[in-house]
Amino acid sequence: TLRLLTLPSAWTGFIETNTTGTSCLGPLQGLEKQRALYAAALQALKDRTLTKVILVTRPETAAIREAERTRQELAALDVRNLSLVINAVFHAVDPADSLACALAANGAAAIAALPAGLAALPQVQVPLLAGNVLGFDMLRSFGWDTATRESDWTAAHVMGVPELSSLIDDLAAAGRGVIMTMGKGGVGKTTIAAAIAVALADRGYAVHLSTTDPAAHVAAAVGEAVANLRISRIDPFAETAAYTAEVLATAGAGLAADAHALLEEDLRSPCTEEIAVFQAFARLVAEAGDAFVVLDTAPTGHTLLLLDATEAYHREVTRNAATLPEHVRELLPRLRDPQYTRVLIVTHAEPTPVHEAERLQADLRRADIVPYAWIINRSLSNAHSTDPILRGRAQSEAPFIARIRAELAARVALVSWKSRDPVGSTALRALAGETSRTIEKAAHV
Repeated sequence: TLRLLTLPSAWTGFIETNTTGTSCLGPLQGLEKQRALYAAALQALKDRTLTKVILVTRPETAAIREAERTRQELAALDVRNLSLVINAVFHAVDPADSLACALAANGAAAIAALPAGLAALPQVQVPLLAGNVLGFDMLRSFGWDTATRESDWTAAHVMGVPELSSLIDDLAAAGRGVIMTMGKGGVGKTTIAAAIAVALADRGYAVHLSTTDPAAHVAAAVGEAVANLRISRIDPFAETAAYTAEVLATAGAGLAADAHALLEEDLRSPCTEEIAVFQAFARLVAEAGDAFVVLDTAPTGHTLLLLDATEAYHREVTRNAATLPEHVRELLPRLRDPQYTRVLIVTHAEPTPVHEAERLQADLRRADIVPYAWIINRSLSNAHSTDPILRGRAQSEAPFIARIRAELAARVALVSWKSRDPVGSTALRALAGETSRTIEKAAHV
């Protein structure tokens, strides 16, 4: 979204020199007419008297990292009237509650380690509330009233919900295939994907863990090297450069100088990056014919853009199948094959993540892709905390867990909230429930 604001300058040359009259964004005539509007919008964002941007983060390392990345992108656009809100700051009240004390300490450490750019911004801290912020009364008190009522909370609503290790057993039984984690940003897709990848690799399977999300950090999540596990990221810049070089070396070979110049100009359009990333995605999916490919995908909107592109390319393939490689021709059928691709929807037992996940599932089903399972991440329902805030949070999860089990998912797995961020292969194994498992690697090599 931020990159679109650079259209007034970045598109100037392309608009004036393009010979086809079209681009990936539509007719260039429309872009030309809106150039003044884009410039005015960007100027309004820069104007401190007109625009105030509030960056919102949680007191967590990954969330703070993304807030800093956004701050840097805004600074590059000269949008500098910023402030910072740190939401869900937790203070433990029971020194005997080890989980509560660890969560409070982790949050305080994350805030203390704020990057200099964020630390310099005006800052407001909003405390973690016991319940979900829904309705006028809760919104009016949000950030000020942290009181919670005691209740007869019980964990009965999570009885019988399998842990992540049980779901990994089911995934491993297939012996190969694509496993994709999807969901709202911030629900822990990267961590879940990394935990599954490490667990499968520990069982002796060849696993390729990758991501289509420029904000993801799968390598950092895993940490040290793990046998049988390969880690990569689809880098749009690298893929675009490789694709451009390939086209120039093939379609551009033997062209006259003026025709070659036109081809180079065409390859500088935004379409090139879309096609390059799409083909890299297709190559990854094709690897799952004899191995596991675990894809930590981007947040919902970007993921669906990839799926939309897949559908469009599939229609094009039916008209011009001979010119496209097999991994491109077979991508959509592979994504739709439940024996080849298993989509895992990751969520929190909270209103917005569940509603977003429900919408994502509906969109996937419209594309004839049926999710394999839902994973409820960072749940407090099994924590048995004595802290009133955490007990209230656990109680508020109950209706969402019940609805997911009864209405939304054929398979459900529950991942409990950990006192420390699960970073590194050892922590990921613990998250996946693999630490006490006897792994017979030789049987699967």
